[in-house]
Amino acid sequence: MKGVILAGGTGSRLSPLTKVTNKHLLPVYNKPMIYYPLLTLKQAGIRDIMIVSGKGHVGSFLELLGSGKEFGVNLKYDIQERAGGIADALSLVEDFVAGEDVVVILGDNIFQDDISEYIANFAGKKNGACIALKEVENPRSYGVAAIEDGKLIEIIEKPSAPKSNLAVTGLYMYDNHVFDVVKTLKPSQRGELEITDVNNHYIKQGTMDHFIVSGFWGDCGESFDSLLYTAEMVKTLSIGQQRTQSKLTKKCDTKTSSLPVR
Repeated sequence: MKGVILAGGTGSRLSPLTKVTNKHLLPVYNKPMIYYPLLTLKQAGIRDIMIVSGKGHVGSFLELLGSGKEFGVNLKYDIQERAGGIADALSLVEDFVAGEDVVVILGDNIFQDDISEYIANFAGKKNGACIALKEVENPRSYGVAAIEDGKLIEIIEKPSAPKSNLAVTGLYMYDNHVFDVVKTLKPSQRGELEITDVNNHYIKQGTMDHFIVSGFWGDCGESFDSLLYTAEMVKTLSIGQQRTQSKLTKKCDTKTSSLPVR
C-alpha cells in the first residue's frame, strides 16, 4: 500500500501566518506540522509516501524532509498547480500509486491512534474504501456521517442540522478504483473536486467501511484556536508519555539496584 500526504491549499484560515510559509510547515508544539502525518504513516508500516503541495512550497518540504531516509521512508513530491480540492490533489498520484491501494492523510491532521490495525484490515479487502470518523462537539464544521443500524449511509458536508456528531477526519483508504471515480467528478459550487463526493460514491456502491478514532484527533488548519489547542494537546500527550517512560525507567532501576551482587 502506498501513502499520500496532502499538503496543498492556501491556508487562508491561518493567514497571516501562511503568508510566508505553507501551513503544514508551521510548528505544532515541538515539530513541524507535516511530521505528524508522516510519522503516523510510518508507524502503520507505510514506507513509500508522496507529498502533494502547492506551487512555491515543494522546495521547502524537500529541504526539510529530503528523501525521507532520516525517517525511514521513501519520499516523493508532486505539485498541485491550483487549489482544486482534495480529490483534485488525489488525482495527481495515480502513477505513483501504480495499481496499489492507497492511504491518504491530510497534512494538517494529527492522530494519537496507531492506525496499523486498520491499515492491515483494509489491505485484506479486495476492493472498496474506508474512512476514519471522530466524535466532535461542533459537527457543523465538518463532513458528518449519517449512520443507520451501524451502517454508513451518507456523508453530508457541513450540515445545518447534523444527523450525528461523527465528523469525517482527514484519513482515507481507497482501492485503485478511486482514480476512476475522481475522473467522473464535477467541480462543486466553490470550484473544487470534493472528497465527500468520492466517499459518497463508495457508500452508494456499498463498499465503504469506517472506524471511529478513539484517541485524540486534531485538525490544525481549522482556525488559530484549533492550531493552539492541538499544540497544547500534543504537548500534554508527549509529557504524559515521558512521565510514563520515566516511571518505568525508575522501576527498572529500583529492581536492578536491589539485585544481589554476584
